[in-house]
Amino acid sequence: MSQLVLKMVNDQPTVDSREVARLVNKEHKNLIRDIRGYIDILEGSNLSSQKFFIESTYINIQNKVQPCYLLTRKGCDMVANKLTGEKGVLFTAEYVTRFEEMEQVLKKSMKPLSPMDQLKLQYQVLEEHQEKLITIESKVISLENNMTIDYGQQLVLQELAKAKAIKEMGGKENYCYRDRSLRSKVFSSVWKDFKDYLAVNSYRNTAKKDFDKAKEYLKDWKAQGKLLREIEEMNSQIVLEEIACAEQ
Repeated sequence: MSQLVLKMVNDQPTVDSREVARLVNKEHKNLIRDIRGYIDILEGSNLSSQKFFIESTYINIQNKVQPCYLLTRKGCDMVANKLTGEKGVLFTAEYVTRFEEMEQVLKKSMKPLSPMDQLKLQYQVLEEHQEKLITIESKVISLENNMTIDYGQQLVLQELAKAKAIKEMGGKENYCYRDRSLRSKVFSSVWKDFKDYLAVNSYRNTAKKDFDKAKEYLKDWKAQGKLLREIEEMNSQIVLEEIACAEQ
């Protein structure tokens, strides 16, 4: 019987299911079927199958990806318990020997750390932890910067813009508001200035982080330039017409 080849996975020795199939003289596909049956039983009993069998793959001679499993010592125990006769005895002897040899090698390689090495290790762990925190914080900041306002916040901006536009026109009873053309210009100007200020193509795309700034801008918005002159001229014209009517 050739020696079993072990592979370290997650700091523990494992053996490929193909090796096991070869040692117990069983077709690999049949062993895979058995292992999957064991996994179903383990998972159905809320036991971690990863402590026994680790799912893996390999490339066959046809260059196709095929499934296999890496068996821990517990996994080998489970397979061995189902074997009888000479095959079971030989397989058990082989995997127990190889696992014990590997465990001895691991024990010898684990030298006790000096106080200075312990400090270095602690510092390394802290440094890695800090790097992970920085990465997470960066992702959170990036997410916050890219998140846009929700529907409720969109409605808030709509109401603020509407209220401010009406106020600039002197209220709904004012002729400026009743003039459809001028009213449209005022509302359009509010949103055009808003988009220029917030650097967005639509108020719906306002960043969440800029929501408070957006509200303050709409509250403080004022008609400017040509639009302001049109509002003033409209108001002046109405006043003159009212005076003329009063004198008649």
